[in-house]
Amino acid sequence: MALSSMTGFSRSHGTSGPYTFEWELKSVNAKGLDVRIRLPQGWDDLEGAVRKRAGDTISRGTLYANLSVKRAGVAPVVRVNNEVLSSVLAVAHDLAAKTGAAPPTVDGLLAIKGVIDVVEPESDEAEVAAAKSAAAAAFGAALAGLVDMRKREGVSLGAILTQRMDDIERLAAKAEAAPGRKPEAIKARLADQITALLDASDRFDAERLSQEAILIATKADIREELDRIGSHIAQTRELLAKGGPVGRRLDFLSQEFNREVNTCCSKSNDIELTNTGLELKNVVEQFREQVQNLE
Repeated sequence: MALSSMTGFSRSHGTSGPYTFEWELKSVNAKGLDVRIRLPQGWDDLEGAVRKRAGDTISRGTLYANLSVKRAGVAPVVRVNNEVLSSVLAVAHDLAAKTGAAPPTVDGLLAIKGVIDVVEPESDEAEVAAAKSAAAAAFGAALAGLVDMRKREGVSLGAILTQRMDDIERLAAKAEAAPGRKPEAIKARLADQITALLDASDRFDAERLSQEAILIATKADIREELDRIGSHIAQTRELLAKGGPVGRRLDFLSQEFNREVNTCCSKSNDIELTNTGLELKNVVEQFREQVQNLE
């Protein structure tokens, strides 16, 4: 399976009878799946099918789905609100009798709010049902377009993450070969420190100091951390090759990489090894940031 990004965008259009409609889909990063749907009034019965199809197709990300619908080729109907008109005429007649004012004109009456209503004609149930069915199918087309875009971005992300693994592997090998972590270098450095302490005072026990030095050297060894980094690299490469919704597992591995690199830096007593550890931290952070975009 291919890797998939969590970000994408797509549109689909359709017509059915007098209805034209458009779906607009957008997805962004999220820890889980969150589907947010906006439907026109009277089209709410589409939500269940739309939500289920989205959940069956994608596993992570916030999906925004917006449907807009227009009804074309239908002339509006003008209706007179007889109750409001009768009330207005009664008031006008009463005022004319009391004040001698002229009776209201037709255009004056029609200008009064509520006297006339402009409404759309009644919808044909069969036409509405057919339009909803067509809109549901169009959502499937829009969703397929969104998935296709997410997969194309996933290919690019896969290439970037593979390059980050190459960088981590190269820096781990550099740390492995660092002269400062070789036993003879550690021994020489500790020997110099012990000599300096013994020269400074005759109260130090040389044998005790040697034992402590061995203990320090053991604690400072990063062999175990480098082995775990190598294991994480192998797991990451396997997941990238496998594809599919592996974002969460890669995010966990990025945290493990970070933990091992931090330990290497804390144990380092050599400037070259420290610098390599800092480079590793930077690459691991870049890897983690890109993983956040994967489904």
